[in-house]
Amino acid sequence: MAADGITFGRRRKRSLTRLDESALMPSLETVGGRLNILSDGDMARIHEASLALLSDFGMNDAPRSVTDLVFGAGGSVTNEGRLAFPPDLVECALKGLGREVTLFGRRTGHDLRLDRASVHVGSGGAAPMILDIENNGYRPSTLGDLYDAGRLVDALPHGQFFSRSLVARDMDDDRLLDINTCYAALAATAKHVIVSVASADHVQDIAAMCHLAAGSPEAFAARPFLSLNINHVAPPMRFAPEAADVLIAAARAKIPCMVNTFSQMGASSPVTLAGCLAQSNAETLAGMTVAWLANPETPAIYGARPMVTDLRSGGMAGGSGEQAILTAAASQIARRYGLPNSTIAGATDSKTADAQAGYEKALSVTMAAHAGANLITQAAGMQAGLTAASMEAYVIDNDMLGAIRRSLSPVEVGSETLCPEMIAEAIRTQGHFLGHPQTVDRMKSDFLYPDLADRRPIEDWAAGGKTDIRARAKKVAKTLLATHFPDVLDASAEAALRQTFDIRLPQSRTRPQ
Repeated sequence: MAADGITFGRRRKRSLTRLDESALMPSLETVGGRLNILSDGDMARIHEASLALLSDFGMNDAPRSVTDLVFGAGGSVTNEGRLAFPPDLVECALKGLGREVTLFGRRTGHDLRLDRASVHVGSGGAAPMILDIENNGYRPSTLGDLYDAGRLVDALPHGQFFSRSLVARDMDDDRLLDINTCYAALAATAKHVIVSVASADHVQDIAAMCHLAAGSPEAFAARPFLSLNINHVAPPMRFAPEAADVLIAAARAKIPCMVNTFSQMGASSPVTLAGCLAQSNAETLAGMTVAWLANPETPAIYGARPMVTDLRSGGMAGGSGEQAILTAAASQIARRYGLPNSTIAGATDSKTADAQAGYEKALSVTMAAHAGANLITQAAGMQAGLTAASMEAYVIDNDMLGAIRRSLSPVEVGSETLCPEMIAEAIRTQGHFLGHPQTVDRMKSDFLYPDLADRRPIEDWAAGGKTDIRARAKKVAKTLLATHFPDVLDASAEAALRQTFDIRLPQSRTRPQ
């Protein structure tokens, strides 16, 4: 029996070498929402608790722009001076908000439709450091590093969008940072781009850059290829005034906006899962309501991102089992509302791309995906509790994301796939299915083969130098960074952007050396 197993493995390996490797990439139909952490009754109670928090307790530190909108729609101020959202207003916003949003890429195949079933995975974060690929040491991240991260995401097939993952710490001020972050991302990838801005005044800068890159305001409005991450809350139950102003400005500029909240369970939210979910949901619904009031047609994306605190140290515990449960539950709540949604998963606490990073990322991203998160950010490249990014981690995580996306594919059950005749034939003849025409055909269409994971026999691995996945990933990352320079911005757009804005990324940096 053991000998037969080895023989089968070797036959399969030899047949693989005769196939065109480019054909071994199935069309991935990713269907989330089959994992339910909460019951319908649980979600109803969380919803009612969130409405009570908003109406009875309200939100503090609301800027004038927010209070004007909410007052005009029936809001009030509590005895403690907090802005109260009537339940009817929140329910009206929930009914009026758009249910299907498409985040566009700039080339065919990169459009992301956010509906009740779709799941898309990509990068994200605001890491101040990078794990240097040459010396394995941490250092402050730069604009060039951000551009390089975008190029990797552009080249790797399973990162479906590029959300800014690094802070360009070599920029002199916030406006310069926002403008150059936007430029570096747009120059690095044809996939959908997500950035953030520090001030409402900068929203018009970003809009103008998008219009130049698209060719006209109308072209961008028809296919918005950039959206904004907006963290409008400083929990517990307080607006971040400048970010709330950004939310309103983005909604009015018709730029898709991620309406994000970041309660820390046990620190800035209750220590219980249910309490953290109720507060996070209330804070997110406040932002969604404000965005809807600012522009009823705004493409607003529900972005509850409750995080877990390690209560021994006060630091984040993004790779914990509790985090995986919390993220999946928050995604399920968004799905209950039918709202396009995003979340964070993949925030490993490991400092390098090791086994800890692998299991922590795989657990949280898989649960978020199967719970129905439309957009999963920070799913690739991040290390050290989102404080750093790693180029080799992007490559390793690409393999992981491919496997997770494949796991979302529905099981096809029918006469052709149940295979009773094939089973009978195999029993009566060769005793296996390796040479059957259906096996060969479906080998090309139904299986996703990893680019990096090592499935070789032990002797072949030993003969190849006994490399581990991180060493192989470094080699791939260095090759891509030396050769992959996406020609995304045409010459006229490039010239217009550089003439209009203070772009600090040298043009020579965007070409092969």
